[in-house]
Amino acid sequence: MSSDQFLFNFGTSAPRTAAEGCLEAANRTFPVVFRRNPRARQYVLRLRSDGTATVTLPGRGSKAEAWRFVRSRTSWIERQWLKLQARPVIPKSWPPGTEILLRGEAYPLEVLQEEGTHILRIGMESIRMRQPTDDLRKLSEGLLRKLAAHELPGRVAELAAQTGISVREVTVRNQSSRWGSCSVAGRISLNWRLIQMPPAVRDYIILHELMHRREMNHSARFWQEVARVCPDYPEHERWIKTHAARLGM
Repeated sequence: MSSDQFLFNFGTSAPRTAAEGCLEAANRTFPVVFRRNPRARQYVLRLRSDGTATVTLPGRGSKAEAWRFVRSRTSWIERQWLKLQARPVIPKSWPPGTEILLRGEAYPLEVLQEEGTHILRIGMESIRMRQPTDDLRKLSEGLLRKLAAHELPGRVAELAAQTGISVREVTVRNQSSRWGSCSVAGRISLNWRLIQMPPAVRDYIILHELMHRREMNHSARFWQEVARVCPDYPEHERWIKTHAARLGM
């Protein structure tokens, strides 16, 4: 059974499942949580920003093998922890003037008054405010999610038609650790934060998921399919890695 998949999970809330134990690495203690997924084909290791290592076990996987898997990846955990510590701290509140990304461009959050009504504006997009507030994060994210829900499904349909891929359904969600996913049945789920990316990077994420309709894995054949429809994908991967923290991922 393959056991070479690693993923970041940038969520900050504590896991609901009790820790199975701890791993000592990088001069600290990392709680280890096991979660079994009957649909998983391999062991998957995720490191949360709170230092919890979460391991997904395949249906027939054993905890003994999961522990061997975790311990064999100690160096990886140390490296990822150092990267997480180096990430910029994202402010929890967004007062007016805070710059956020929309379609790859940075815009300050503006609060305007028109005929006695307060309006939040991000670039050329705007939304009415029920009442003035010093923290615009919830309202801003609501506007971004609304834009994403309106724009992303249509773009998926366009790229699917261009590549000859059939898609059964497209959903836009608030995902904490993925930019997108594709099911065997052809259901594609996208993170609303794609609306903050440059169009070319957004399209790469969509094409990435569409190519899973041809290869439901990350094999060499899969990446060949990605390169065929998106030759510049390494450049887009670099943008994502550089700006992931700014997008709250």
